[in-house]
Amino acid sequence: MTAVLPLPRASDTWAFFLDIDGTLIEHVERPDAVSIDPAVVKLLAGLRAASDGAVALISGRPVAAVDSLFTPLRLPVAGLHGIERRDALGKLHSHSFAEAPLRRVAGRLAACAAEHAGLIFEDKGLSLALHYRQAPQLEDVALGTAATVAVELGEGFELLHGKMVIEIKPGGRNKGAAIEEFLDEAPFRGRVPAFVGDDVTDEHGFAVVNRLGGHSVKVGAGESAARWHLTDAAAVRGWLTRCVERLRESAGAA
Repeated sequence: MTAVLPLPRASDTWAFFLDIDGTLIEHVERPDAVSIDPAVVKLLAGLRAASDGAVALISGRPVAAVDSLFTPLRLPVAGLHGIERRDALGKLHSHSFAEAPLRRVAGRLAACAAEHAGLIFEDKGLSLALHYRQAPQLEDVALGTAATVAVELGEGFELLHGKMVIEIKPGGRNKGAAIEEFLDEAPFRGRVPAFVGDDVTDEHGFAVVNRLGGHSVKVGAGESAARWHLTDAAAVRGWLTRCVERLRESAGAA
């Protein structure tokens, strides 16, 4: 269960791991309609400087898509729920999976979206998604189609049910595993992880952070393993602003 505010005060021992959609920014009707306010880019740049670089984005979007959103800022990123990851040195780590099976079924998900107004098909390369935010009444249609396809794909693939989206992805990778990989590397090594996310897809990250004695923060309503709670993306940005101020004050007093 989530706790009530206040959250713990930021420390120079922390490493920050941040989801994007629904966490740093509000959800929008279409995943390709997202834009990042320059103020958010400036906030993250300030957080990176104040934490000596210990900031990473943990997203369901591909790394390249994250970069395009936050340009010119290039942070360490885990993309596609950890299937690909760019470390602090800029090296891209990609876990190999057979893409051919997804190519074979992509057309069926695209056809489902074309047949039902309000469904949106998103092809991320190593994962496929059906979004129904514009048509919540079509959740069963999206889930049924994706579930059928996932069964046909068999072992090695899994169904991921997020906020208003159903995703088919290779199994065995998640946001928690990506956070653990970052924590084995500089500048994250030896720090206390703080992870902020809003969705069911972030629960693996919360579990890892809790196990490591870190700070897990759930954004929005809903049951969660996270220990702390923030109401929405605006509250997240406000909290991160205070974290930057706190870290700068600590550095100035040292």
